[in-house]
Amino acid sequence: MSTLFSQKLSKNNEIRPQEADFTEVLSTIPLTPKMLYFYGKMPENRSKNVVKLTTKRTENLDKNKLEKDGNLAGNGFGKLGSLAVGRPKTVAIVGTRKPTAYGAKIAHDLAYAAAKRGAVVVSGLAYGIDSIAHRGALEARGVTVAVLGTPIDQIYPRAHMELAGEIVRTGGCVMSEVPAGTQVGDEYLPGVKYYMKSCFLQRNRLIAGLADVVVIPEAAERSGSLNTAAHALEQGREVLAAPGDIMRPMSAGCNRLICQGAMPYLEPADVLDLLFPPEKRSKKAQQLKLMGDTPAETAILVALRDGLEEGEAIRAKTQLLATEFSRNLTMLEIKGRIRALGMNRWLLVR
Repeated sequence: MSTLFSQKLSKNNEIRPQEADFTEVLSTIPLTPKMLYFYGKMPENRSKNVVKLTTKRTENLDKNKLEKDGNLAGNGFGKLGSLAVGRPKTVAIVGTRKPTAYGAKIAHDLAYAAAKRGAVVVSGLAYGIDSIAHRGALEARGVTVAVLGTPIDQIYPRAHMELAGEIVRTGGCVMSEVPAGTQVGDEYLPGVKYYMKSCFLQRNRLIAGLADVVVIPEAAERSGSLNTAAHALEQGREVLAAPGDIMRPMSAGCNRLICQGAMPYLEPADVLDLLFPPEKRSKKAQQLKLMGDTPAETAILVALRDGLEEGEAIRAKTQLLATEFSRNLTMLEIKGRIRALGMNRWLLVR
């Protein structure tokens, strides 16, 4: 271990996934990790909606109003007057180790914007898109989490030891499911329990599992980040991919994901709107927002008012004939009233 880590930072913490709010989501994914090892601190909610007050000041607050505004989240007042709001919103940003300037800018700008808003940025500490995402979050003075595919005492790549240290020093953490001192081999040899290639592939399910949304800024046809996207889809996470030049090899993986139903990523707002839905409008404004140009359009908009829905569920709610439903759904998408998220899933544009 490098001297970059002080004795305090290099302490090898270990927890079961269910023992921390941030990692509890990993308890529900396939191949749930039995134990997690980490340096640093598990992320806490840093959303701009968090309110921190002294105990004296909280005495004059209308608790019911705060609960209505979403600042208490049912957890009440803490001893120091902090208002807890639950697990922080989290975006995973992964991609090629050899990005072009195009992919690098997408990764950096998204990580910066998400961290600035209060979301945690998760990635794998690898060369390329991963490290760019971590640095973008750090530049925004946000929190970022690096998930290793190696034992916790083997920062990989070694060139990112300093980056790992900065992540820990600024309130984030570096984690792995592989304990310290574990022998990892490049080949299948007797006595070797973990193999480098399989470790990284297994690690990808953790990156996806920790995220609310997974974004691939740039990836080749056989990029390992596509494995992360596959885990994300299996786990029910939203997957976005940045479209690119069809003649550019480094965009082939992203373009293929979009063909398979991933949502196209065009700007940070695409992710921020998923993580932090716009505030609810007045009742009258909501009613106007749900008015279509035809009764069928209105029925579809009303069916989507509570959030993301699958096409079959929408049609069941509207009881429209298949042809009429398909025609009006298409017109609403053309008008920008609804958005397709892939896999026949739809969302109301707020």
